[in-house]
Amino acid sequence: MQSGLKAVIFDWAGTMIDFGSRAPVIALCRLFAAEGVPISEAEAREDMGRAKRDHIGALLAKPRIAAAWEAARGTPPTEADGDALFAAIGTSMREAARDCGTLIPGAAQVAQALQAQGVKLGACTGYSREMMADILPMAREQGYDPDFTVCAGETPAGRPSPLMVWKNLVELGCWPAAACVKVDDTEVGIAEGRAAGVWTVGVVRSGNIVGLSEADLAALPSAELDARLDAARAALTAAGAHVVIDTVADLPLALDRLPIAF
Repeated sequence: MQSGLKAVIFDWAGTMIDFGSRAPVIALCRLFAAEGVPISEAEAREDMGRAKRDHIGALLAKPRIAAAWEAARGTPPTEADGDALFAAIGTSMREAARDCGTLIPGAAQVAQALQAQGVKLGACTGYSREMMADILPMAREQGYDPDFTVCAGETPAGRPSPLMVWKNLVELGCWPAAACVKVDDTEVGIAEGRAAGVWTVGVVRSGNIVGLSEADLAALPSAELDARLDAARAALTAAGAHVVIDTVADLPLALDRLPIAF
């Protein structure tokens, strides 16, 4: 590990928990279906990583979904509709997050090794504090206990703004930003890290872009698996990731490739 490393800021779903980032997709698809406006899994994933209110707003702004909403409800979607959907998603999101709250293999061991070496661990997420209510103790029981977590709605703006990363660094007392790392499976999360001035590590195999559980991933023909992983690597690299890895278990090797020296 680089001796100058001060802090690592981890995303949650798709990076440390919930292989394939399934929980938000399940909750969003259920939410829109209940309104008579079904959305596809691909549509639900397009803006993953944003705060859930922002994510819902982005979905309502998509031309196909906006047209379907108007056909089903008689009027185009409004800000009030977005607010109502966000108010309704809490219970479903909490249930889905709890059901998908298993740590990704290697996550606890990597986190504990970093903490043992004096590196501070932060975390941020597009989930609200309410949505994380069951996840935080579940993760702790599985061996992952970051020093600080910032949830959606706890900064004036969410991703891709740098504010959640910066809030972590302030609360952890870690600086400069160039001695810190953000680990994320989404393009908007990588953009967040770049905007904050930290090093960024993208995660592909367990993340949102591939979007499959461990079992479904293992069942893919090798050519399709390689194509999905290559596409995810390309997307996160284009978003600005300094290094791209398969899962968080590979983070130690990625850290050795970053020129962190303070």
